[in-house]
Amino acid sequence: MKIKKNVGNTDRIIRALFAVIVAALYFTNVISGTLALILGIAAVILFLTSLVSTCPIYLAAKISTRKES
Repeated sequence: MKIKKNVGNTDRIIRALFAVIVAALYFTNVISGTLALILGIAAVILFLTSLVSTCPIYLAAKISTRKES
């Protein structure tokens, strides 16, 4: 079963950028504790979805930010 890609380039960049910013905030001790855990989990999920260009929430909602070629 092939899963259709539904995350466009701009969306992918924003997701990856968010993950990098959260990582930078964590490693510079700007965020910690529960906030760091929640943002870290969100960052990992967003980074992984940017790598595979597929978002399960977008699939369920039948949304796509990817231009069809």
